[in-house]
Amino acid sequence: MPPNEHENIFGEQPIFTVPYKPINKLVRIRSAQSISRITGKFRLTIRLLLALGCIAANASNAATLMGEVIEITDGDTITLIDSSRIQHKIRLAGIDAPEKRQAFGEKSKQQLADLVFRREVLIEWSKSDRYGRIIGKVFLGNKDVNLTQITSGMAWHYKRYANEQSMTDRGSYAQAEEEAKLKRRGLWKDQNPTPPWDFRHHR
Repeated sequence: MPPNEHENIFGEQPIFTVPYKPINKLVRIRSAQSISRITGKFRLTIRLLLALGCIAANASNAATLMGEVIEITDGDTITLIDSSRIQHKIRLAGIDAPEKRQAFGEKSKQQLADLVFRREVLIEWSKSDRYGRIIGKVFLGNKDVNLTQITSGMAWHYKRYANEQSMTDRGSYAQAEEEAKLKRRGLWKDQNPTPPWDFRHHR
Protein backbone atom coordinates (compact mmCIF):
# COMPACT_ATOMS: atom_id res chain seq x y z
CA MET A 1 0.00 0.00 0.00
CA PRO A 2 1.50 3.34 -0.99
CA PRO A 3 2.16 5.83 1.83
CA ASN A 4 -0.32 8.64 2.39
CA GLU A 5 0.94 11.68 0.46
CA HIS A 6 0.37 13.80 3.55
CA GLU A 7 2.40 11.56 5.88
CA ASN A 8 5.93 12.53 6.80
CA ILE A 9 8.85 10.14 6.74
CA PHE A 10 7.87 8.84 10.15
CA GLY A 11 4.40 7.94 8.97
CA GLU A 12 2.79 10.65 11.06
CA GLN A 13 -0.05 12.85 9.90
CA PRO A 14 0.76 16.59 9.96
CA ILE A 15 -1.46 18.82 12.07
CA PHE A 16 -2.10 21.13 9.09
CA THR A 17 -0.75 21.79 5.66
CA VAL A 18 -0.12 25.09 3.89
CA PRO A 19 -0.71 24.83 0.18
CA TYR A 20 1.84 26.68 -1.98
CA LYS A 21 0.48 29.65 -3.82
CA PRO A 22 2.69 31.64 -6.17
CA ILE A 23 2.91 35.36 -5.41
CA ASN A 24 0.74 37.36 -7.73
CA LYS A 25 2.80 39.49 -10.15
CA LEU A 26 0.68 42.56 -9.35
CA VAL A 27 1.44 42.12 -5.64
CA ARG A 28 5.16 42.02 -6.44
CA ILE A 29 4.93 45.26 -8.45
CA ARG A 30 2.97 47.03 -5.72
CA SER A 31 5.42 45.86 -3.08
CA ALA A 32 8.34 47.15 -5.16
CA GLN A 33 6.58 50.48 -5.64
CA SER A 34 5.93 50.76 -1.89
CA ILE A 35 9.57 50.02 -1.11
CA SER A 36 10.65 52.59 -3.70
CA ARG A 37 8.40 55.26 -2.13
CA ILE A 38 9.68 54.49 1.36
CA THR A 39 13.29 54.62 0.12
CA GLY A 40 12.64 57.95 -1.62
CA LYS A 41 11.11 59.44 1.54
CA PHE A 42 14.02 58.16 3.59
CA ARG A 43 16.55 59.78 1.23
CA LEU A 44 14.63 63.08 1.32
CA THR A 45 14.60 62.96 5.13
CA ILE A 46 18.35 62.37 5.20
CA ARG A 47 18.94 65.33 2.84
CA LEU A 48 16.79 67.61 5.01
CA LEU A 49 18.61 66.51 8.15
CA LEU A 50 21.97 67.16 6.51
CA ALA A 51 20.84 70.62 5.36
CA LEU A 52 19.58 71.48 8.83
CA GLY A 53 22.82 70.18 10.28
CA CYS A 54 24.84 72.47 8.01
CA ILE A 55 22.72 75.47 8.98
CA ALA A 56 23.06 74.62 12.67
CA ALA A 57 26.82 74.19 12.25
CA ASN A 58 27.09 77.58 10.56
CA ALA A 59 25.05 79.17 13.34
CA SER A 60 27.15 77.56 16.06
CA ASN A 61 30.37 78.64 14.32
CA ALA A 62 29.24 82.26 13.90
CA ALA A 63 31.60 84.86 15.36
CA THR A 64 30.78 88.44 16.29
CA LEU A 65 32.64 91.67 15.78
CA MET A 66 31.84 95.16 17.01
CA GLY A 67 33.17 98.45 15.79
CA GLU A 68 32.53 101.88 14.33
CA VAL A 69 31.84 102.20 10.62
CA ILE A 70 34.46 104.51 9.12
CA GLU A 71 33.98 103.96 5.39
CA ILE A 72 31.23 103.07 2.94
CA THR A 73 32.60 101.51 -0.25
CA ASP A 74 29.25 100.89 -1.93
CA GLY A 75 25.77 99.65 -1.08
CA ASP A 76 26.96 96.32 0.30
CA THR A 77 30.51 96.93 1.60
CA ILE A 78 31.72 98.85 4.65
CA THR A 79 34.87 99.24 6.73
CA LEU A 80 34.78 99.35 10.50
CA ILE A 81 37.40 99.85 13.20
CA ASP A 82 37.24 97.78 16.36
CA SER A 83 38.25 98.64 19.93
CA SER A 84 41.83 97.55 19.19
CA ARG A 85 41.96 100.06 16.31
CA ILE A 86 42.10 97.25 13.76
CA GLN A 87 40.19 97.87 10.53
CA HIS A 88 37.95 95.23 8.98
CA LYS A 89 36.31 95.31 5.56
CA ILE A 90 32.80 93.84 5.69
CA ARG A 91 30.81 92.52 2.74
CA LEU A 92 27.12 92.40 3.69
CA ALA A 93 25.95 88.79 3.47
CA GLY A 94 22.92 87.71 1.48
CA ILE A 95 22.63 90.86 -0.63
CA ASP A 96 24.11 92.35 -3.78
CA ALA A 97 23.81 96.11 -4.33
CA PRO A 98 24.07 97.95 -7.67
CA GLU A 99 27.60 98.75 -8.78
CA LYS A 100 28.68 102.40 -8.64
CA ARG A 101 28.30 102.84 -12.41
CA GLN A 102 24.83 101.31 -12.38
CA ALA A 103 21.56 103.12 -11.85
CA PHE A 104 20.93 103.46 -8.11
CA GLY A 105 24.55 102.55 -7.34
CA GLU A 106 25.23 105.88 -5.65
CA LYS A 107 21.81 105.99 -4.01
CA SER A 108 22.37 102.55 -2.52
CA LYS A 109 25.74 103.65 -1.17
CA GLN A 110 24.22 106.84 0.27
CA GLN A 111 21.42 104.99 2.02
CA LEU A 112 23.90 102.60 3.64
CA ALA A 113 25.94 105.62 4.77
CA ASP A 114 22.82 107.24 6.23
CA LEU A 115 22.15 104.06 8.17
CA VAL A 116 25.55 103.17 9.62
CA PHE A 117 28.32 105.72 8.92
CA ARG A 118 30.05 106.71 12.17
CA ARG A 119 27.74 104.38 14.05
CA GLU A 120 28.70 101.37 16.14
CA VAL A 121 27.48 98.12 14.61
CA LEU A 122 27.60 94.42 15.41
CA ILE A 123 28.69 91.92 12.76
CA GLU A 124 27.68 88.25 12.82
CA TRP A 125 29.92 86.26 10.49
CA SER A 126 31.36 82.82 9.80
CA LYS A 127 33.50 83.19 6.65
CA SER A 128 35.70 85.51 4.60
CA ASP A 129 35.84 85.80 0.81
CA ARG A 130 38.85 85.50 -1.50
CA TYR A 131 39.52 89.23 -1.11
CA GLY A 132 39.86 88.90 2.65
CA ARG A 133 36.56 90.63 3.37
CA ILE A 134 34.40 89.35 6.21
CA ILE A 135 31.03 88.15 4.92
CA GLY A 136 28.62 89.18 7.63
CA LYS A 137 25.22 90.26 8.80
CA VAL A 138 25.30 93.86 10.04
CA PHE A 139 23.17 94.94 12.99
CA LEU A 140 22.47 98.48 14.11
CA GLY A 141 20.87 97.78 17.45
CA ASN A 142 18.22 95.18 16.59
CA LYS A 143 17.95 96.28 12.95
CA ASP A 144 19.23 93.92 10.25
CA VAL A 145 20.95 96.43 7.95
CA ASN A 146 21.35 93.87 5.14
CA LEU A 147 17.61 93.25 5.10
CA THR A 148 16.91 96.99 5.21
CA GLN A 149 18.87 97.49 1.99
CA ILE A 150 16.66 94.93 0.26
CA THR A 151 13.41 96.21 1.78
CA SER A 152 14.06 99.74 0.51
CA GLY A 153 14.91 98.53 -2.99
CA MET A 154 18.61 99.35 -2.72
CA ALA A 155 19.89 95.79 -3.14
CA TRP A 156 18.94 92.40 -4.50
CA HIS A 157 18.65 89.25 -2.44
CA TYR A 158 21.83 87.40 -3.47
CA LYS A 159 20.19 84.03 -4.12
CA ARG A 160 23.41 82.50 -5.42
CA TYR A 161 24.55 82.24 -1.81
CA ALA A 162 21.13 81.72 -0.21
CA ASN A 163 22.14 78.23 0.92
CA GLU A 164 24.63 79.86 3.30
CA GLN A 165 21.80 81.70 5.09
CA SER A 166 19.56 80.39 7.81
CA MET A 167 16.15 79.27 6.62
CA THR A 168 14.60 82.28 8.40
CA ASP A 169 16.91 84.81 6.71
CA ARG A 170 16.53 83.13 3.35
CA GLY A 171 12.76 83.45 3.56
CA SER A 172 12.66 87.01 4.90
CA TYR A 173 15.21 88.31 2.37
CA ALA A 174 13.35 86.73 -0.55
CA GLN A 175 10.04 88.10 0.72
CA ALA A 176 11.53 91.59 1.19
CA GLU A 177 12.74 91.61 -2.42
CA GLU A 178 9.33 90.57 -3.72
CA GLU A 179 7.65 93.31 -1.68
CA ALA A 180 10.11 95.98 -2.86
CA LYS A 181 9.58 94.85 -6.46
CA LEU A 182 5.79 94.91 -6.08
CA LYS A 183 5.82 98.41 -4.57
CA ARG A 184 8.46 99.60 -7.08
CA ARG A 185 10.85 100.87 -4.44
CA GLY A 186 14.33 102.07 -5.29
CA LEU A 187 15.95 100.23 -8.18
CA TRP A 188 12.64 98.49 -8.94
CA LYS A 189 11.32 101.78 -10.33
CA ASP A 190 13.16 100.80 -13.50
CA GLN A 191 11.21 98.51 -15.79
CA ASN A 192 13.94 95.90 -16.05
CA PRO A 193 16.89 96.63 -13.73
CA THR A 194 20.14 94.78 -14.46
CA PRO A 195 21.34 92.65 -11.54
CA PRO A 196 24.90 93.59 -10.49
CA TRP A 197 26.22 90.06 -11.12
CA ASP A 198 25.14 90.38 -14.78
CA PHE A 199 26.60 93.89 -14.97
CA ARG A 200 29.97 92.65 -13.67
CA HIS A 201 29.96 89.76 -16.11
CA HIS A 202 29.42 91.95 -19.18
CA ARG A 203 31.52 94.98 -18.36
